[in-house]
Amino acid sequence: MALDLRDLPAPYLAFWRGRHFPTLTTLRRDGSPHVVPVGATFDAATRTARVITRKQSVKVANVLAAGPDGARVALCQVAPGGSWATLEGTAVVRTEPEAVADAVARYAERYGRTPEPNPDRVLVEIAVHRAMGSVRAARATMEA
Repeated sequence: MALDLRDLPAPYLAFWRGRHFPTLTTLRRDGSPHVVPVGATFDAATRTARVITRKQSVKVANVLAAGPDGARVALCQVAPGGSWATLEGTAVVRTEPEAVADAVARYAERYGRTPEPNPDRVLVEIAVHRAMGSVRAARATMEA
């Protein structure tokens, strides 16, 4: 079910704050999907999703290969009971220390732990263009 990014339901937003681990789908050069589990955060006010990762990861290579305008990606999470949420958008790789530190702080807030320092950490930042999903209110804040 498509949702209005300007007015996302409270259960949907809560689902993106709960302790779930989404998958990030990027496209390889041959067009085939590369799907991996990630930790991610979503800021509905700015329509921005963030994934921290190593600069040597395949997902980073896939985003960079798309060029300076970014790569089309999807971030999706599911939970027992049928709740699911997908964010689609355009991803770019950011290396600025302030942007990476902000993403790490957001990750720590969502997942309750701060990742170990990593000099190879970068940020995959997604400008979200579409939200879809079906989230049951009782499942939205469930700790997984």
